[in-house]
Amino acid sequence: MKLPSCCFSILIALTSAVAQTDNGRVVPRIATLEVEGDRPTVVHLGAGYTTSVRLPEEVSSVVVGNPATFKAEHSEMEPRLVFLKPITSQSAESNALITTRSGHEISLYLISAGDEVRDANVDFLIEYRHSASLVSGSPGMQTFLIAETESIQPAKIASTSVETKERDFVSTELEKQKALPSPRWQGKELLASVGDSRQYQSLTVLGFSVLNNSRQVIELLPPQIEFTATALHGKRNRSIKAEPVPVSDYRMTTRRLGPGQRADGVVLFERPPFKTSVEELQLEVATAAQVDRPTSVTIAFTSTSSGVSNESNTRENTN
Repeated sequence: MKLPSCCFSILIALTSAVAQTDNGRVVPRIATLEVEGDRPTVVHLGAGYTTSVRLPEEVSSVVVGNPATFKAEHSEMEPRLVFLKPITSQSAESNALITTRSGHEISLYLISAGDEVRDANVDFLIEYRHSASLVSGSPGMQTFLIAETESIQPAKIASTSVETKERDFVSTELEKQKALPSPRWQGKELLASVGDSRQYQSLTVLGFSVLNNSRQVIELLPPQIEFTATALHGKRNRSIKAEPVPVSDYRMTTRRLGPGQRADGVVLFERPPFKTSVEELQLEVATAAQVDRPTSVTIAFTSTSSGVSNESNTRENTN
């Protein structure tokens, strides 16, 4: 029996990876996940190993936050497969974003322990599937979310009411951000500014704006929140930590900007409970063409529920 080409590629990747586990340096894992899209998936990689990610529909693009430490491969011959691997033997962390042809996004948090760690967990295969509670229609259809027809129970009515309140709250915050006439732009070709941050239940809701100060059309990536720390080395501050903070949701007026055009948005995230004096929260915005050069905006750690604008410092990451 002849195997499909996609299965053959996965088989080669898994066979190669398993062959490298004889030295006991890694603990191989295979995971099956449901496509939800509300939180980043933590993916453990290992130096010398390839992690295969299979999606339920065709992939249109793959972007890695730090291409100097991680590599992503995708071929039109295998439209539903993405291969990830670290290209450094040192421990490293970054993020990745997979976009499908229908416009859905899967956010990944990549972690590599380095080749000095023994018995480290390594994900050999991650397969995304449709939620079992969703009706999938015809077998040939490739789509993520298809509504399920069912009677509305009281519990679901309460849940719908909560979701409606959250949507209304986010919409209100977005309208407030759009109404700001002249944000304090910071940056060079990609300008950014933050507005109010408010507490909504256990989440922080932050308003922000982006301006295309270049002469080209740009495509914005989803906003990211990072928990960073710096230390003084000689006469310059040096980053000693950069941990992504999971983003629960975000909303933007547009992600495609022509020269001189502005986009406004809000991002929802769960703020860490505390920080040290050298740590800070940052909003990062980047374009699809220059993901390694994001504009970083420092966010006030305490939310401003009274409506007073946050004091923020902005710097553009040139690393």
